[in-house]
Amino acid sequence: MINRRSLLLGMLAAPLALRLARAAPAVLRIGVAPHSSARVILQMYQPLRDFLVERLGQPVEIVTAPDFTEFARRALAGNYDLAITTGHQAYLLQSDARFLPLLTYQADFKALMVVAADSAYRQPADLAGTTVMGLSPSSLVTLWGTHWLHRNDVRDVQLRYVSASDSAVHQVLSREASAATVSLANFQNLKPEMRERLRVLAESLPLAGRVYLLAPRLARRRAEILDALWAFAATAEARAYFERYRLGGYRAIGDRELLEMAPYANEVRQALRER
Repeated sequence: MINRRSLLLGMLAAPLALRLARAAPAVLRIGVAPHSSARVILQMYQPLRDFLVERLGQPVEIVTAPDFTEFARRALAGNYDLAITTGHQAYLLQSDARFLPLLTYQADFKALMVVAADSAYRQPADLAGTTVMGLSPSSLVTLWGTHWLHRNDVRDVQLRYVSASDSAVHQVLSREASAATVSLANFQNLKPEMRERLRVLAESLPLAGRVYLLAPRLARRRAEILDALWAFAATAEARAYFERYRLGGYRAIGDRELLEMAPYANEVRQALRER
């Protein structure tokens, strides 16, 4: 009798459990390109995560990847619902995986080549035969730096890669490398005492910086998620975030801005083929 009752209750409970499982909102996965350490990225995007949880009524998860090439691979494989990455990968995701560009930051995104302030490196030719640090072969600042070295005919440079800008800078200050490529934003966010020990050897023109893109499977929610991002931008928490990281706020992103990133996107494709 007990076994029959248990069986009956189990049969009645199964459809209810299935309905509850179906009703539970899916996790919105936000993938952030590894422009800083995982700890810093989680801290940076925590206010956005908290706001979207409340606004969208669903769990939100912030994730990143070990390096920019792996981030691109995971994004193309559909691992992220919302991707935040620099313009060259944004163009790649738009053209190769039909991601939908939503917005970017107001502040100019620039790449820098930095050296120790008291070093003898004063012009591009001085870097010949030395070690230069980058974030990964397919990060935008590293690609810009590689192009800059090539344009200036700087020869016999050994390129080495680390996972975060502050690590690259440490290599320069410890004299283990002559120079490092970093973004202007990451340079500005270094501790003042570290920034004062560095000198900018070269600076890029403005590039398409960090772009928010929506996975094509969520295309029907584009207006909802874009509205949520603009609503977040109006909060005190967002204003503090924009000010702290010198981002200025959000703005719309134009197709031409991304199209100009096509040559850099091709190099990401090449890096993916080689991995």
